[in-house]
Amino acid sequence: MKKIQVAPSILSADFSKMGEEVRSLQESGADVVHCDVMDGVFVNNITFGIKMVEDLRKITTLPLDCHLMIVHPEKYVERFAKAGADIITVHWEACQDNLKEVLELIKSTGVKCGAVINPDTPVEKIEEVIPLCDMVLVMSVFPGFGGQKFIPEALDKLREVKAIVEKTGKEIDIEIDGGVTAENVGLVKEAGANVIVAGSAVFKAPDRAAMIAKLKA
Repeated sequence: MKKIQVAPSILSADFSKMGEEVRSLQESGADVVHCDVMDGVFVNNITFGIKMVEDLRKITTLPLDCHLMIVHPEKYVERFAKAGADIITVHWEACQDNLKEVLELIKSTGVKCGAVINPDTPVEKIEEVIPLCDMVLVMSVFPGFGGQKFIPEALDKLREVKAIVEKTGKEIDIEIDGGVTAENVGLVKEAGANVIVAGSAVFKAPDRAAMIAKLKA
């Protein structure tokens, strides 16, 4: 069984106190910081970019998981790697035919790479690139905004991804992102996820350490 990791999404943090927020995650037992990068084109929201990642790198030793929800991610991969990303994940929907090339580009920068699929994209679209990946991210909401409700069909996708990962014989993390709470986290872990992205569940919790422990348990 792979170690369960909790990757709080800083999309739900208070941006006016980002330094304190990230330090609080580290003190509360988070394993990874999930950075949702949105460009207002690929998704209908704009968040932050390379500068934020660069500044976060200065204040935390936690791995930075940069989830690029942007068009033409290949244009920015090297700059995110240089800014301090530890893993960069890109969407099949943004890359499609050149997903393999983009993943190889990420790897060439010395950073881990991952492929992401939206709730309405079949797993078969990324099946052939899974052996290249360090992580596969299954979206359990449509990307763009935090605080959405979990889409249960994501559980079937996790099972499919898990079966493909097992066939590769490689150590590939399976990440789930969107609407994960203490109530449904058992189901997502059972279906195969070992990296749990949680935004509101962690940041709105009265006791963040207790919530992170609960998501891992």
